[in-house]
Amino acid sequence: MIAALPMYDRPETAAANDSFWRAIRGELGYGPEALTRGRDPWEIWEHPDLLLAQTCGYPFRTRLRDRVTLVGTPDYALEGCPPGHYRSVFMARRDDPGDLPAFAGRRFAFNEALSQSGWAAPAHHMAEAGLGFGPLLRTGAHAASARAVASGRADFAALDAQTWRLIAAHDDFAGALRVIARTRPTPGLPLITARGRDPGPILAAVRRAAERLDQADRTRLCLAGIVAIPAAAYLEVPTPAPPESDA
Repeated sequence: MIAALPMYDRPETAAANDSFWRAIRGELGYGPEALTRGRDPWEIWEHPDLLLAQTCGYPFRTRLRDRVTLVGTPDYALEGCPPGHYRSVFMARRDDPGDLPAFAGRRFAFNEALSQSGWAAPAHHMAEAGLGFGPLLRTGAHAASARAVASGRADFAALDAQTWRLIAAHDDFAGALRVIARTRPTPGLPLITARGRDPGPILAAVRRAAERLDQADRTRLCLAGIVAIPAAAYLEVPTPAPPESDA
């Protein structure tokens, strides 16, 4: 069996994620001793012996929905979002004036085409507003997109609100950035298990583990609880066309 919690795992949260996994394993009574790190996320998500992992809503609805089983969704108590939901925040440099329309046609940094918060949500938001992107810069990670804007390699980017919360708390370059717009909330990053595995006992164990987790670790993870969002709510989120090209 393998388990992974990669989506918000960074040096400042790694120990708390390890504690969370030990608590989940203790509630379940089985599972791998340690979280898997450093592997391609698709290898983890599609592994036939996957016990628990966190993915993104876009991969879940477009490629994984018939290959994995939905377990539940962490609630990070994000401002303006229902429990278990999140949104994208558009970022620009603090010294670059204007709101979102002022950035239409300028260079946009995005982490990857299969990202709900980095590509799908901002692309849908821009289209609804009648705005378009200029040149595209694919960075491979939300933090890299934020750094690209801070350094001037891109003019604006979109990150998920929880990632931005962690960057604002831990990264010095965050001071060079500002929020210029927010998308509407959508279901957050879901927990999944292998196809055919009963999600009920896993969801119950994750919920109990979250409730019993040390408060300091809950604070580091911004974890308010675990909610059950139906798969249909993920599948009804709009899926825009992928980026035509990127630099």
